[in-house]
Amino acid sequence: METRFLGKSGLKISVLSFGTMTFGGSDFFQEIGATQVDEAQHLIDICLDAGVNIFDTADVYSNGLSEEILGKALGKRRSDVIIATKAYGRMGKGANDTGLSRYHLIRACEDSLRRLDTDYIDLYQVHGFDALTPLEETLRALDDLVRSGKVRYIGCSNYSAWHLMKALSVSERLNLERYVSQQVYYSLVARELEFELIPLSLDQGVGILVWSPLAFGFLSGKYRRGQSQPEGTRRAKIGDIGTVSDLEKGYDIVEVLHEVANNRGVSVAQVALNWLLRQSGITSVIIGARNEQQLRDNLGAAQWELTLEEVNRLNQVSAIAPIYPYWHQRKFGVERIPQ
Repeated sequence: METRFLGKSGLKISVLSFGTMTFGGSDFFQEIGATQVDEAQHLIDICLDAGVNIFDTADVYSNGLSEEILGKALGKRRSDVIIATKAYGRMGKGANDTGLSRYHLIRACEDSLRRLDTDYIDLYQVHGFDALTPLEETLRALDDLVRSGKVRYIGCSNYSAWHLMKALSVSERLNLERYVSQQVYYSLVARELEFELIPLSLDQGVGILVWSPLAFGFLSGKYRRGQSQPEGTRRAKIGDIGTVSDLEKGYDIVEVLHEVANNRGVSVAQVALNWLLRQSGITSVIIGARNEQQLRDNLGAAQWELTLEEVNRLNQVSAIAPIYPYWHQRKFGVERIPQ
């Protein structure tokens, strides 16, 4: 499997990552997946055989169970892989059991290390933006974790462009560790980050990890206009979590996905994943699976490439109207702002 450098770092990761939100199955996450240790070991074996070298989790996934199961399933193979986890979400009822304060971050990191049964975290990501904690405090705490050897690289997730740019500026000004990556939602039905977050990443050398590339299952091939929603799926049990803002346009995109998939003899999900791998600035796409069949199919997306004509078809059907100032720049500034 192809590997790419993670931002400006010297770390190379596979273009497909395996997300472990389906590990555990407690509370809200029971509708997403309830994979336990034995099945997790089997799925990890398949990933490693395919060339996947990075596994993504978070402390809030099943209230820590995802991390515990990942650690047990990896066992002695821990040193052969890259573990990425996240902190920010509420992990208790106390006033300091959430956010990105020094207090919470250091405690959260130590808890994650214990659950993962490891001495270090390869990529430690903040799971959201904390507007109530000074960025200097957050970044100094993360810098301390790197200098202590508990963390090797740091990243962010779900930041806006100005959040990320401000964080990079603070790191440069104070000579602190900088975010090497951002983990973002990106799919054919959600291309908003192309206005700012992707150009920022290209300009500043920040890697991009994509979460929910199939829009919470909407782009898996199971959903068609005019057809009843399949039972037993995450979307059927939970509903949409905000991944599809325009359902009718989403169905238009799905129709083109089916046409391309049928012509190429691959699954709809593979086409949606392959399109992401062809986009500028993308380092790795995080796939998740509740069973071997889903996993093997998703892994197949890295074995072939869409043609330029197919990419353009998908680009056209999924294009979104630019907001200001981008419509103005595209109309009057193309000579000095190449797209």
